[in-house]
Amino acid sequence: MLESLENDGYFLARGAVDPATIDGLRRVSDAIVERGDTVRSASRNARRLLETCPEVVDFSASDAVRRLVEPVLGGGAFAVRGLLFDKVAGANWHVGWHQDLMIPVAEQRPAPGFTAWSVKEGVPHVRPPAAVLERMLTLRVHLDDCPADNGPLEVLPGTHRLGVVPESELRSVVENHLPHLVTAQTGDVLLMRPLLFHSSRPAASATHRRVVHLEFANEPLPGGLGWWTPEKAKT
Repeated sequence: MLESLENDGYFLARGAVDPATIDGLRRVSDAIVERGDTVRSASRNARRLLETCPEVVDFSASDAVRRLVEPVLGGGAFAVRGLLFDKVAGANWHVGWHQDLMIPVAEQRPAPGFTAWSVKEGVPHVRPPAAVLERMLTLRVHLDDCPADNGPLEVLPGTHRLGVVPESELRSVVENHLPHLVTAQTGDVLLMRPLLFHSSRPAASATHRRVVHLEFANEPLPGGLGWWTPEKAKT
């Protein structure tokens, strides 16, 4: 796992989450949609899971998750963001090649190297220096099988080592790296570095592609900024 994360920027942990836990997370994801706690009315995507879903908070601290996170980030790692993605007929999108460059913070304040401030659903977001992103880890927990026709991620192995790539250089990066399609089964967990280039095509099938997306860090932010957490001010 550590070697793959270092060299390729990602690792697929097969069967890392047991079926009972997956069933519980499915119920949570379906309840989110039923309540309308999604990004848009026609969407099955949601943010702020660490605030709205105690079950996801408990899961982020579970043994199954800690066994994956702690070898990479250490015992002091903590979750900083939780998202839900689900592709079905009528909510079936395409995401072009990109890096995950934004993080949620407790408040907006001037800090060296932090740019592109925005507010998403009431939460301040900012682009931190590359060094912050390089020390983070993302877990994508698959609640459904995700074969090649169900909109899996495509990744460009090794691109996490390029740092933050300007948009003007994106095409060159894509043209000079071979993509890999990350198919997965229910209970698999994809570990990836935020700076890894990734994309996603629309699903050809109309079945669910539910993914709980968790981001972890292991240290305070520089410049007096604090991470956005369920307590809104963990530093």
